[in-house]
Amino acid sequence: MRLRFALLLFCLLPLAAFAADAPVEGTDYQVNPQGKRWNAPAGTIEVVEVFGYTCPHCAHFDPLFQAWKAKQPKDVRVSQLPAPFGGYWLPYARAFFAAQQLNLLNRSHEAVFKALHETRELPIQNASALEIGTFYSQYGITAQQFADVMGSASVDKKMAAAGDFAKAAQIEYTPSVVVNGRYTVTPGAGGFEKTLRTVDWLIAREREAARKP
Repeated sequence: MRLRFALLLFCLLPLAAFAADAPVEGTDYQVNPQGKRWNAPAGTIEVVEVFGYTCPHCAHFDPLFQAWKAKQPKDVRVSQLPAPFGGYWLPYARAFFAAQQLNLLNRSHEAVFKALHETRELPIQNASALEIGTFYSQYGITAQQFADVMGSASVDKKMAAAGDFAKAAQIEYTPSVVVNGRYTVTPGAGGFEKTLRTVDWLIAREREAARKP
């Protein structure tokens, strides 16, 4: 009961509560004039982390982001989106969407980071679809089936949409966090904790703006 009350109280906090150390536009976050939302339902505040499995900073950020995500109230819709930057980023971005389509994402997401950055079970560069599919075969699908989904038209469509979203959000680095399509936060000198504090501030800003007539 106390926890639920505390979460409700936080949701109702005015933006002024953050004024003492309010993030600075152009330093702590950027505004996206052409920004768009990804896929959150109307009436929610959307938060999208744009990441790459091959990015070591993303691997370090992911546990913090997942813990933060678990604490969000119902009006905040959180998702992750792979950055289709090109080169060795592309196979693992396609793998993300394939795993999502096959309902394997929740079981495999953390394991992919570990296989790339800890056990080296997967290569950072020059990974073939079949090689990636072999890794995902531990989740009850054949390597060829997974590789086929990676190369499918549905994944092509997702990749194109992700590219459009990243361009509109002015994504240049990962991890970056996009709030309601309007604002992009990229970790800087303050580190990951400051990034998430800035995201909290922007969520409060969007929530307050939505209340105004």
